[in-house]
Amino acid sequence: MTDSQLASDLVVHAARLIRAVRRELELPAGTRILSQLDEAGPMGITQLAELDRSSQPTMSGAVAQLVERGWVTKEPNPADARASVVTLTPAGRAELSRIRRLHGDRVAELVAAHPDITTEDLATAVAVLRGILSER
Repeated sequence: MTDSQLASDLVVHAARLIRAVRRELELPAGTRILSQLDEAGPMGITQLAELDRSSQPTMSGAVAQLVERGWVTKEPNPADARASVVTLTPAGRAELSRIRRLHGDRVAELVAAHPDITTEDLATAVAVLRGILSER
């Protein structure tokens, strides 16, 4: 198998794993938004919509739900009065940590149930993904 084929398989299987775990855990809507804010920091609705590849009205509605839950704040943008800045709150960080723990617990269960996969294999997979993403 070529490097390109292996890389394609990595992307396909990583995405399938994420979708499978999300389906099993029935997590709250807006998890991706919390994760994006954690990774990139505070940003506007338009930027969030672009990152999420969704429409601005869809993102506005999703952010409004997260504001209601207390997981984000939406404040006027000091640089542009027509825009707002969405920021992850401590409660939003706590929820994101809870979700990530649930993901980790579920994947650890899957690894433990697979007789041919070791902790070292998992560590290698994490190192590969971390290395790829650190270049971005």
